[in-house]
Amino acid sequence: MSAQTQVPATAPRRGELDTLRVLVVLGLVFFHSALVFSPDDDFYVKNAETTGAVTVLAGFGVVWAMPMLFLVAGLGSRHSIRRRGAARFTRERLLRLGVPLVVATVVLCPLPQWLRLRAADPGYDESYGRFWLRFLTVHPDLADFPFVLDGEHFETGHLWFVVLLLTFSLLLAPVAAPLAAWSQRAGQAVQRRPSLLLAPLVPLAAINAFLGMEEGFAGWNRWAYLVFFAFGYALADDVRVRAALRRLAVPVGVAGLVLFAGTAPGFLALDDPFTDGSAPALVTRAVFGAAGWCWVVAILGLLDRPREVRAPSRAMVYLGIAALPVYVLHQPVVVALAYGVAGWPAPIAVEYAVIVAGSLIVILALYEGVVRRTRWTRFLFGMRPAPPKALSP
Repeated sequence: MSAQTQVPATAPRRGELDTLRVLVVLGLVFFHSALVFSPDDDFYVKNAETTGAVTVLAGFGVVWAMPMLFLVAGLGSRHSIRRRGAARFTRERLLRLGVPLVVATVVLCPLPQWLRLRAADPGYDESYGRFWLRFLTVHPDLADFPFVLDGEHFETGHLWFVVLLLTFSLLLAPVAAPLAAWSQRAGQAVQRRPSLLLAPLVPLAAINAFLGMEEGFAGWNRWAYLVFFAFGYALADDVRVRAALRRLAVPVGVAGLVLFAGTAPGFLALDDPFTDGSAPALVTRAVFGAAGWCWVVAILGLLDRPREVRAPSRAMVYLGIAALPVYVLHQPVVVALAYGVAGWPAPIAVEYAVIVAGSLIVILALYEGVVRRTRWTRFLFGMRPAPPKALSP
């Protein structure tokens, strides 16, 4: 059986991973809203009252959520290349990721930066239009590849995920066929020795330890995400690998919890555990990388259980289609709501609930009322065209 026919093109999607992708994207609203109350993170808008509990709770999401999003994206790329071929896959990714990246960078990303300046200095009175022009004053910076533009106020913000995903997709296309062929041999090896599934924790530990962790990319080094993406493409849908993941899920999950707990002394005691070159910092980052892989392996295995195949609910289909636009919209909306709410004479829990609930309502209203309504807005947000009946209320 060839690499291209290992899993038939008509094989059903893994519904549990599609659901997980939706939950991670929606969870980012909760996560970024919480950063308003974190004493450690340099978020755009900060509440006067903060709590260290946010730092601890955020760690439980950081260790697995974005890595899992890249892994699921890699699996989706396998299905897409199988249907379209590498050339059409490249064109599709340039349109579906590149277009919303450019549009959102120009239209949405300046707002959080402008609100950061206003929140930090009550006397700051520069108009949004003037700041917008300064935001777009950029110069090339190839040293920070793939983030090749830089400026005093310019940033891709939360769109770093889209930048990396587009980069990984373009890097994948030329090697898709040999990587698919290699995955056949790798699947056979994993079938014989399931412990080989722990091998990726070595490069992940090394990348985080020696290249450093990057706070702006959800705590992981940017190139660590390529390991998750490549695994998703090459092996996540191999039936032999899935069987091994199910067998290893519980013991590896326990190991992941132990490793994650082992990073606490370093993250809590060191001044700069993300980039410091000391031995304790190197070990902390390496252990975090290993813990992250264990968490992802455990989640994949625990979710992959024999069950009756059912069609996804209408709500899940709706949210699955909306995932990219919701991701693109979420952070500017959260920051705008936080700018209005932070500083209220109310308990943190109340402020947090208002930011989360308000953000979800605004994001879904923008998606439903604007983004999905016309062919052009769908195109600008990376969505495929829809038949007229799909656009009606």
